[in-house]
Amino acid sequence: MSKPDYMNTSVQEPPLDYSFRSIHVIQDLTSEEPRTGLRPIRHSKSGKSLTQSLWLNNNVLNDLRDFSHVVSLLLEHPENLAWIDLSFNDLTSIDPVLTTFFNLSVLYLHGNSIQRLGEVNKLAVLPRLRSLTLHGNPIEEEKGYSGVTKADHASAEVWKRMNIKPKKVRIKQNAL
Repeated sequence: MSKPDYMNTSVQEPPLDYSFRSIHVIQDLTSEEPRTGLRPIRHSKSGKSLTQSLWLNNNVLNDLRDFSHVVSLLLEHPENLAWIDLSFNDLTSIDPVLTTFFNLSVLYLHGNSIQRLGEVNKLAVLPRLRSLTLHGNPIEEEKGYSGVTKADHASAEVWKRMNIKPKKVRIKQNAL
């Protein structure tokens, strides 16, 4: 018995790549062909992509109107979307629609026009979000914004190892 399509959906699948397509509105994705990579994109029996990655970088999007609807037309399992690249567009805010993709772990928003640092708070509801890029947005100029460098990550890891003691294993007296 073969596994259902959703079992084969993975970030290892090539992305559905609409980068550098001069896309102005999300609806254009339904009539635009994605870029082809080294590996072919697998599709379900219904013709929808089995990927979990959607690349929309280097376009001219200024909003994400109809994003959920269009993604549901393109992906067999939109609820499994794990990686969205919206870098180098004209987005001025973080659309709440992005918070509906609970499996999202990578979100690239660098090189846009996001003005308010408070916009980032919307993403707090995404439990799996591990990688978020915001550099190259006007919010970099806002007080309280600070980028995290590789050196910052390394320092935090060293501090953690030095300051967080492992739990001691206690042996119950009765067990002896």
